[in-house]
Amino acid sequence: MYHTDYPKEFPADFLWGGATAANQIEGAWNVDGKGLTTAEVVSKATNKKKMSMDDVDQESLNLALNTSLVDNYPKRRGIDFYHHYAEDIELFAEMGFKVFRFSIAWARIFPNGDDRFPNEDGLKFYDHILDELEKYQIKPLITLSHYEMPIALTQKYNGWTDRRVIDMFTRYTETVFTRYGKRVEYWLTFNEINTATWGFHATGALDQDLSSKEQLQLRYQAIHHQLVASALATKQLHELCPNAKMGCMLARMQTYPATPNPIDVQATQIADQKNLFFSDVQARGEYPEFMNRYFAEQKIKIMMDPDDQQILAQYPVDFVSFSYYMTTVTQSNQDGTAVGNMATGGRNPYLEESDWGWQIDPIGLRITLNEMWDRYQKPLFVVENGLGALDKLEDGKVHDNYRIDYLRQHIQQMKEAIKDGVNLLGYTMWGPIDLISFSTSEMSKRYGFIYVAQDDQGNGSLQRTRKDSFYWYQKVIKSNGEDLK
Repeated sequence: MYHTDYPKEFPADFLWGGATAANQIEGAWNVDGKGLTTAEVVSKATNKKKMSMDDVDQESLNLALNTSLVDNYPKRRGIDFYHHYAEDIELFAEMGFKVFRFSIAWARIFPNGDDRFPNEDGLKFYDHILDELEKYQIKPLITLSHYEMPIALTQKYNGWTDRRVIDMFTRYTETVFTRYGKRVEYWLTFNEINTATWGFHATGALDQDLSSKEQLQLRYQAIHHQLVASALATKQLHELCPNAKMGCMLARMQTYPATPNPIDVQATQIADQKNLFFSDVQARGEYPEFMNRYFAEQKIKIMMDPDDQQILAQYPVDFVSFSYYMTTVTQSNQDGTAVGNMATGGRNPYLEESDWGWQIDPIGLRITLNEMWDRYQKPLFVVENGLGALDKLEDGKVHDNYRIDYLRQHIQQMKEAIKDGVNLLGYTMWGPIDLISFSTSEMSKRYGFIYVAQDDQGNGSLQRTRKDSFYWYQKVIKSNGEDLK
């Protein structure tokens, strides 16, 4: 429909806020009946540019299970949000948050995953969080599974490779929807579900001893079970809480062709399709044909129950959310130079990069928003975007202009995307308070507006200190994205 007016600014109900994950902030890993999770058996990285989340095999798991040494497993301590949640949420309110994204630790509710009854102490903890958020009129955005599941499900079933885990997950989701559903409007199923192709952190499956082809078969089968579980959780939510909305969550890996050579352009298209496959299934309700070809060529056979495809088709998500940190470059013969990036693409010579080698591309966010809006025509939500950096606390202050510059540029591009006609629900930057890094389990890779006095070894007072970016984001929210100075 033609019209002469178009959105020129963030809508009045735009949801500004921040995002976290239970396994990176809560700590209290063995308190009040909580079970051990897959995230809490991942040891810290030995090199800051080395991904560590998939360095788990049976031997390392046995070691982790037989020790309570928190020093080697930083996600067990987090930043002790479990005991500081009221203080931290008060700081979020001071910034003016409209929404706070956090995850529920499955093992706080069902310590072993397959328990008959939920853990009441775990349920009460999230009651308290919701109480605090309501006090300040901050909407919750809850992730149901953020890179952690009860480790007992790895031991008994090898994680999501076993179809029986679907029933255990839906018992968990029914429990939390029944308990919290009337208090929570926005939910997400699996965090960055596409990263399950990388292995253990998202599938809970031990597959280090398998060949690469066997790993692909196992991981895509596990992903199928997650996709079915996501659809069933969406069905549950709509039945139990008709006014609530379910979203999917993708690690968006926007990529550009290295050259105009058609073989590079085609390689880029294929890489993009494999990234978007997951949100295609969750938002469109069916496996796309390009993946059927890929499965056939790789000799991957997805085992499905007779009604799986009908379940996927009947219960797509209501909105599409994603993380955006970087873009990469693709060519037909990939050179693998993007060592610091989460993706396996090449480096872009036109972009700067962070202390951890992640390339910074604000315009790529506008490109991503437009492409995903065109593809799905469903509301979008940027639920992760931020800069990990080596912040310095000096004289009680942190001057992080580099983070302000990063966020300013990305918010400007979101505004341009809204002018382009993109329906954008909100923005929860990662992460509003310093937390344990997912990829390397470091504390020194800091994202927050709030500095937490703790080092990589876990030493420190845990005192919270507002950074310069805290006051900058406060102005951004108060002005609804107009004051970006």
